[in-house]
Amino acid sequence: MGLPRQPLTLTPEQIGELNQSLSKMRHDVNNNLSMMLAAAELAKLKPEMAPKMLDRLIEQPGKLSAQIKEFSAEFEKALGITKP
Repeated sequence: MGLPRQPLTLTPEQIGELNQSLSKMRHDVNNNLSMMLAAAELAKLKPEMAPKMLDRLIEQPGKLSAQIKEFSAEFEKALGITKP
């Protein structure tokens, strides 16, 4: 991983933007985890809904991965981190 060779200074605005992005990612990840839990509980309580809830469960990991990837890209860009 290519890290900056010199010390890095971030403006308060840049730190604020990163913090907002981190907050959004945490919110989105928690929402997806809640959706997974709700789908599993609903499938357990109402077996007739299991196929539909299974589809919801299957969608969530991809969404989680995309949200984490999006934040990671912003974070790496802000800190000047490059991939070899």
